Amino acid sequence: MTLLRKAMLEELQRRNFSPTTVRIYLRVVEEFAQYFKMSPDRLGPEHIRQYQAHLFTDRKLGAISVTQHLSALRFFFLNTLKRPWVVADMPSPKRPFRLPEVLAPEEVERLIQSAASPLHRIWLLTLYATGMRREELVQLKVTDIDSGRMVIHVRQGKGRKDRDIMLSPRLLQELRAYWRSANPKPKTHVFPGKGANQNFDVPIDSRSIYNAVQQAAKRAGLDKRVHPHTIRQASA
Repeated sequence: MTLLRKAMLEELQRRNFSPTTVRIYLRVVEEFAQYFKMSPDRLGPEHIRQYQAHLFTDRKLGAISVTQHLSALRFFFLNTLKRPWVVADMPSPKRPFRLPEVLAPEEVERLIQSAASPLHRIWLLTLYATGMRREELVQLKVTDIDSGRMVIHVRQGKGRKDRDIMLSPRLLQELRAYWRSANPKPKTHVFPGKGANQNFDVPIDSRSIYNAVQQAAKRAGLDKRVHPHTIRQASA
């Protein structure tokens, strides 16, 4: 870990940012530096403007995603580098207003059955059965599943609040089947990451869940814009 990354991590932790936000902010600054092939402390406002255009035109990101990138860069320049951030020079992208896409029950069933693998299927099924957010699913731990009380503990969800979600008998059965087939067995997180180092004590990357939903929607032939939050809305 570089000294600059360590300094930013400490600033994020001092402000008690959630682990998810910490991970996203660090990744954004890393990608920003990689794009220009230069240390981020050597970059400035003109580079940020170029990068913002790149996010829209080349990576085809939406206004919400670009705003998130700008928030991460703003934090880095203001709190890590202690440099000014002129709002007038960095206008926030205008967010288009869209009515949310709503999936019918039969469309949700098609989506789940179209998952590319049994692992992807249990991700989608858990999202729908619980109404959990993607980042909450990522952070779900083995000890959070209380089969005695038939609840799932969500720890430090949106607003850094804990809450309990009802655990349906079908989902419990599906999770147990997943557990029996998993090799090796999850130790900490229900859905551990499996990167190059095979570190099973860390959670999966939330992008994996997003991609799994996108793939399933394509395989199911759904014309609607489908992402993890769409499943949460359908659950509600």
